[in-house]
Amino acid sequence: MSVIQRIRDKGAWIIFGIIALALIAFILQDGVRRGGSTFSNTTTIGKVNGEKIERSDFEEKLALQEKMYGSQGAQREQLIGSVWNQEVDRLVLGQEYDKLGLQVSPKELSDILFGDNSPLRQEFTDPKTGEFRANDARQAFANLKKSKNTDQIKMINSVYINPAVAQTLRMKYQNLVIQAAYVPKWMLEKQMADNNAVASFSYVYVPYVSVSDSTVKVSDDEIASYVSKHAKEFNKTEETRNINYVSFNAAPSGSDSATVLNTLLSEKAEFAAATDMEAFLSKNSSEIPFYNSYYSKARMQQPNKDTLVKIPVGAIYGPYVDGNNYVLAKMVGTKQWPDSVKVRHILIATSDPRSGQQVRADSTGKKLIDSIETAIKGGADFGALCTKYSDDPGSKDKGGVYDFFPQGQMVVPFNDFVFDKPNGTKGVVKTDYGYHYIEILGQKGSSTSYKIAYLAKPILASNETVTAASTAAAQFSVSVKDPKKFNENALKQNLAVQGGNDIKQNDYNINGVGQSRQLVRWVYENGVGDVSEPFEIGDRYVVAMISAVNKAGTASVAEARPTVETIIRNEKKAKQIIETKFKGNTLEAYASSTGAPVQKADSLSFSAPFISGIGSEPKIVGAAFNKTLVGKASEAIAGATGVFAIKVEATGAKAANTDLVTLKQTLTQSVKMNAYRGLDALRRAANIKDNRFKFY
Repeated sequence: MSVIQRIRDKGAWIIFGIIALALIAFILQDGVRRGGSTFSNTTTIGKVNGEKIERSDFEEKLALQEKMYGSQGAQREQLIGSVWNQEVDRLVLGQEYDKLGLQVSPKELSDILFGDNSPLRQEFTDPKTGEFRANDARQAFANLKKSKNTDQIKMINSVYINPAVAQTLRMKYQNLVIQAAYVPKWMLEKQMADNNAVASFSYVYVPYVSVSDSTVKVSDDEIASYVSKHAKEFNKTEETRNINYVSFNAAPSGSDSATVLNTLLSEKAEFAAATDMEAFLSKNSSEIPFYNSYYSKARMQQPNKDTLVKIPVGAIYGPYVDGNNYVLAKMVGTKQWPDSVKVRHILIATSDPRSGQQVRADSTGKKLIDSIETAIKGGADFGALCTKYSDDPGSKDKGGVYDFFPQGQMVVPFNDFVFDKPNGTKGVVKTDYGYHYIEILGQKGSSTSYKIAYLAKPILASNETVTAASTAAAQFSVSVKDPKKFNENALKQNLAVQGGNDIKQNDYNINGVGQSRQLVRWVYENGVGDVSEPFEIGDRYVVAMISAVNKAGTASVAEARPTVETIIRNEKKAKQIIETKFKGNTLEAYASSTGAPVQKADSLSFSAPFISGIGSEPKIVGAAFNKTLVGKASEAIAGATGVFAIKVEATGAKAANTDLVTLKQTLTQSVKMNAYRGLDALRRAANIKDNRFKFY
């Protein structure tokens, strides 16, 4: 449940006071630029153009992200990187705002909080009319200025006010950049001409693949020379490191799997005889929790549900494998239930199962729901009572209505009542959340629903398997102290030596290895040739050796080779092909000397330099628009995929498929879109000191 909701449960007036204080804190400023750090100490996680990111402030924002996204499966390690990027962006942009004098004035802030897109709409909207009660919000702030709760004020600032201010500033900044977008007339006319230009030519083509790679060697000096000439393309902003590693399998063995299967089979008879499924499965530790209700085949998540629905009541199917478990399935019962149901309800909460907090005494909740039931039976308006008393934020503003929903979506007692009872039924139901007064408003469809119990045992590695892998990894680690010995012992033990490249200091994952922050830290705390102790990663033990340290700056020969080697090799092949195969000065002569046919390419577009059957060849297509080559064979030209000689047959222009106005709109929009990518340029230009490695 959100912070706002927990506050609301204790009384809506509290949130009004909290937001009031937050608003006052902002309005008392001359203007608002961006949220600052709440705490300050000497522990600095990083700097952006000299402006500090303090660890205490960083941890506070990280904790908020964990609360917001932890339930969605986000890991702390992932969120550290996300929060870091947000902080860098905040400071980089904030510094730009300062240079430009961008602010959010008190009046603008008031418009944000009380305008049509207010972040407070949910709290101050009339549930009957849907109207945002801005005046009520202002009055609440005016009346509740004395409320004090520092932690909750911080939370309101973090979740609502700071993001609203930041978004407004960013929109102002982007609009300034976007409004500068301009396409001059000459560029527009040139683009129109390029888009419509077409050419046809004849050509002779010898692909590079006709020369074996093994016959063309590329030296380190040649790669170094190429990198030097193209230094900007091979410049790295941060250091990376490479490792070689071997792994020792600690996954469950065949023997381990058989042991688990035998354990499951030994419990089959007791499972078949059990009548209290919940108690049995709890006692026997099933990996699949028991859902003590019914659901249709369509709602089943089991891969073999077609088979499961055919089990007779009381019968057992299995064992079978589901994921990493051996499973026995028992059909407990079947019923004919609606496919979906529409209801309305009023919840009188007694506890919050997610937080474990008590909302009100059970006896108090029971008395209140009984009173509500009596009032409704006496003719009281359901919607009015819901608005006044219901503690369910998901339906309170809708008169308590949940539109048609499928089986299994609600907690079991609620689910069973609305699907098992006939349409129109009313009554009180107790759940873990409290007491519900429910009315069934409609039911759709009908199908067989099933209650199935699953006895599932995980297929886990035994202690013997894990110990054997751990011991083998430890022995290997101790026996190798240098790269030569590492490779020799790996060969003797028939272990595959694999590589992990371009590991950055703040990475949490190594490609091919998996997630292991500990291994990354070790890589950066040691040097080339050092061998690690075993790291347990997933279901294996990994022993790593640092094979390279790639310093920031211009890439080394080893780093550049995978990219540059092919380029240089093709240059050499082109030289060889031109010198040995292209003889004469006509296409017919070239065809004779190369053994390649004369071919033709029609209607090639200048703006889309592709040759059918060959691929992208911008240099060759560009030459096709050289008017000096009309009716005349060119010299051999080294292209992207091979060597060409061409003769231009004709150049011209096709009918335009767009007008200048539309083209201008398209080009202007493209320029404007670049503004949204401008933050990357600001980051690259910034002086960023990243000290995360010292803390995480």
